Amino acid sequence: MSGGGKVRIALVGAGGAMPVQGLSTGFDSAGSWGWQHARIFATRPDVEFCAIVGRDPAKTQAKAELFGVRPYVDVEEMLEKEKPDLVSLCLPNQEHFSATLEVIRAGVPLLVEKPLVFDLGEAAELLEEAERRGLFFAINFNHRYAKPVELAKAAMESGKIGELTFASWRFGGEGGPGHPHANLIETQCHGFDMLEHLCGPIESVMAEMTDKTGGGYRTLILALKFANGAVGSLIGTYDSSYAYPDTHRVELDGTKGRAVIHDTVRRYTYHPSGSEIGEVWEAGYFNDEGRDFHRTFHRHLDALLGALRSGQEPPIPARAGHRALRLADAAIRSYETGTRIRIE
Repeated sequence: MSGGGKVRIALVGAGGAMPVQGLSTGFDSAGSWGWQHARIFATRPDVEFCAIVGRDPAKTQAKAELFGVRPYVDVEEMLEKEKPDLVSLCLPNQEHFSATLEVIRAGVPLLVEKPLVFDLGEAAELLEEAERRGLFFAINFNHRYAKPVELAKAAMESGKIGELTFASWRFGGEGGPGHPHANLIETQCHGFDMLEHLCGPIESVMAEMTDKTGGGYRTLILALKFANGAVGSLIGTYDSSYAYPDTHRVELDGTKGRAVIHDTVRRYTYHPSGSEIGEVWEAGYFNDEGRDFHRTFHRHLDALLGALRSGQEPPIPARAGHRALRLADAAIRSYETGTRIRIE
């Protein structure tokens, strides 16, 4: 680590438009996730944010000046000059592979944004290259760090839910053009990760999809079977709106009760079986951190940096991204063949 025990971090990719109101307040309405990386690294006292790598020299220079770091347009040059303890990669969804592989082959610990990649062969190559070097390789499935998700996880582990009978995930908003299975791979990867995080391994999948609005299979529904015998469903869409209340909803039903997650961070409810009286968590008046979706990344980074400093495995290793991609691939094969696909 760098002087004073700080973790020296470089960012590859910093999003598109400049923030509307500056470093410490609002960001552009698109919610560029690269800007969230930069904002968090620049404001943490335990981090030395040293560099941003971008493709456009002028835009990269402007972003670097905003955050007080050095700009680069070449990953290799940045690694050689800055010698970061950790590289964070936040690139366009279908452009993750080459830069990620370059950082891995340089032997530098790294955090990548979801999805890992779109191709199973590329995913396997990244994992093999990292494992060969014993490299710290994390992925940002930050939904796990939302308070309602943590409460649902605790309810499952404590037995409050009882034996799980079914679980459902629904998540839908807007999405742009690109890969025909973009919604499934780049957005519903959170659904695969969350359902397995809460409910255990998914054993099989059956899929229906529609391309009725054009631009690929933007809306889909999956029927799932868990290894523990429970069943589940996943509905995902780019033909909806993130402005709708309850655009995200997770329900866990068991023999002893039901837990529901509303909009990831907005609300958690639990009802014992047969009871009209339940428990509710909502962020209190001064609990801005609890109600802020972007703060889930803060909490993930707390755990990630702690693991990096102590030489432990990442709290969410990159193989979780590979697993989500395997499940997405099974869903695609199920739709294309009209059959149930088992996942080993």
